[in-house]
Amino acid sequence: MQAALRITTKVLPGNKIEIEIPEAEIGDTVDVFVILPEKPVSKRGSVLELIEQARSKHAFRTTEDIDRQLQQERDSWDS
Repeated sequence: MQAALRITTKVLPGNKIEIEIPEAEIGDTVDVFVILPEKPVSKRGSVLELIEQARSKHAFRTTEDIDRQLQQERDSWDS
């Protein structure tokens, strides 16, 4: 039966890792598997996706609605 050893280590400068295997002897051949941690998926979307999301939230607003809202805002400045 093959022996397995799990070792957790940190990546060193130069993207290198160093491991010590006390059970091995100099000259032994070993297999090394590196499992990288899962990184969270970025929720950043493209600019086009952001524009589409903004449009979908206000899809039912007409030009007149927008003009009316802008005029109300301008009128509030004078008050």
